[in-house]
Amino acid sequence: MSAPRKLPRWAELGLLPLVNLTAALLLSGLVVRLLGESPWAALKLLADGAFGSQEAVGYTLYYATSYIFTGLAVAVAYHAGLFNIGAEGQAYVGGLCTGLVCLGLGTWPFWAVLPLAVAAGAAGGAAWAFIPGWLQARRGSHIVITTIMFNFLAAALMTYLLVNVLIRPGQQSPESREFGPGGVMPPLHELLAKVGLTFASTPLNLSFVLALLAAGFVAVFIWRTRWGYALRVAGENAAAAGYAGISPARVTIGAMLLSGALAGGLGLNELMGAQHRILIDFPGGAGFVGIAVALMGRNRPLGVIGAAILFGALAQGGSQLSFDMPKVNRDMVVVIQGLVILFCGALENVFRGPLARLLGQREGGA
Repeated sequence: MSAPRKLPRWAELGLLPLVNLTAALLLSGLVVRLLGESPWAALKLLADGAFGSQEAVGYTLYYATSYIFTGLAVAVAYHAGLFNIGAEGQAYVGGLCTGLVCLGLGTWPFWAVLPLAVAAGAAGGAAWAFIPGWLQARRGSHIVITTIMFNFLAAALMTYLLVNVLIRPGQQSPESREFGPGGVMPPLHELLAKVGLTFASTPLNLSFVLALLAAGFVAVFIWRTRWGYALRVAGENAAAAGYAGISPARVTIGAMLLSGALAGGLGLNELMGAQHRILIDFPGGAGFVGIAVALMGRNRPLGVIGAAILFGALAQGGSQLSFDMPKVNRDMVVVIQGLVILFCGALENVFRGPLARLLGQREGGA
């Protein structure tokens, strides 16, 4: 089998994802046309719903915040040669720990609660990721199988706790009581108002800034520290890493701990920032979307941010699209998201060869 054709770095990180995204949108347009609607009108509605107003932008970035956390989680594990598809469960348990801090310390000042909530979420997500990491490193269990199992275990644990332990007395809906004022993340429009800037009222909150800081941390850790170097070496070639004195087992466990900690940040956005209580299924599939975000972003923090905003735009713009074009319902928006994932993930190399020939590059490898 011939080696994939090489592309210049700028084409690998920018042009190829753009071509894949364009192909996905073109195919989505064909689906819209088959439904009897105008693809161009649908695209304009989608874009306007995602970026056409301050409110739209706020909701787009609110959705993107959760995807940044889970995308970074998947990306860190990928650099260690691991396919962590358990970000959903790790976000569940990390968010549970964040919510428990907010329930218990909601009467404290917010700036005292915030670092404890961040630490609790990171610790909960890391703890949930530790067991699959340890099983892979010490017992040879496949990380994909164990992380899938732990997603279901996390969902079952959350259901039990909310139905039998954390449910607010006197109600039937499985959710906790609301957090105290110290457990509520300040909305971004309120923070901007304090410095004289106006922005529409949306769920976008301070955790968006924390997600960007997390992306910066990952960039420095992976490419500017010896621990990150060891992680990348072990991910590329475990045998060579062992020969160089790097323990692949320790790297596996450490990478999963960091990956789970990042996924645990989702609770800051969803629980502290938007819901202000613990409730069933608060990740809303963001852990699985994070897989596509990481793949499309080439597992690099800046790419993850861009891909997260794209999927946030699809989530927010899709609501507007389904409202104004009833034939293009929410299920069809999911189809569009699936096509983006398909072309930017599973079929990402379809256009590599033609692009390489167009750019005059030679095939890589023998």
